[in-house]
Amino acid sequence: TALTEMLGIEKPIIQGGMQYVGYAEMASAVSNAGGLGILTGLTQPSPEALRAEIRRCRTMTSKPFGVNLTILPVLIPADYDGYVNVVCEEKVTMLEVAGGSPKKYIKQLHAA
Repeated sequence: TALTEMLGIEKPIIQGGMQYVGYAEMASAVSNAGGLGILTGLTQPSPEALRAEIRRCRTMTSKPFGVNLTILPVLIPADYDGYVNVVCEEKVTMLEVAGGSPKKYIKQLHAA
């Protein structure tokens, strides 16, 4: 399908972001099964912890995976810019954004 070709996956299945369980073990298992696994960004306490989890996921799969980032600054004060920077620097296959608008990050993400 167009989706599988675009993401480099075998099956048109994308894992959703899941707070507290979206770690490398789950994301790599989904990716290894042919779908697109997703790390949950805010499950990690900081952007650098997300970087470490991305790198850990890469030791568990050679297949594509993404990151979910829920942008809710009023409810969850987090370093959203830092999380997006890490996703771009680590060249993650895709970023799924929930909650707030990703408008601020679109050019940066496309450039990465």
